[in-house]
Parts: sequence; structure tokens; C-alpha cells
Amino acid sequence: MITEGPGRTRKYCKRSCRQRAYESRAALSSAMLPMDAVVLTAAEVESLSERMFEVRCAAEDVQTAVGEGASVDELAALCARLVDTAREAERLR
Repeated sequence: MITEGPGRTRKYCKRSCRQRAYESRAALSSAMLPMDAVVLTAAEVESLSERMFEVRCAAEDVQTAVGEGASVDELAALCARLVDTAREAERLR
């Protein structure tokens, strides 16, 4: 059985984690960014933009297939591809 000692429970697992959190807060305050800001590199933004473009293209493929009277099987395959593409686009990094 693990019992708590006197005082507050630990907020950070180790001193290095506490230091990284301090550095992160200091960097955000000096950059005048809000605490909930998400900072991405240019490469990450480009990757995210490309994935979102893929989602739009997959959605347009579904729209075109519906307009052309595609079969249910073809639409199901296109919808499955759209869902897979959207799942991939969800990751930020």
C-alpha cells in the first residue's frame, strides 16, 4: 500500500519535467502567446495543409461519384477512403 507523505502531492514526476514546464511557460510569456497556443514548425504546417487538401479531394471524389450516379459499392469505397484520409489528417504532429 502506498501512502502519501505530508505536504502537497507532486505536480511533476521529476525535477527535469518541472524545469521543462518552467522553460515552456517562460518562452510563451516572452513571445506574448496565450498559454493554450499550439506552435508548429513550417514543415508541420505544410504537412497539415497537405493532409487537409487530401481530405478535400477525397470529399470531392465522393461528391462527384454521387452526382454521376455511382454504384453503392463504389460510394462505399470512396467513403472509406475519405474516413481514412480524415483520420490521418487529425494528427497534428
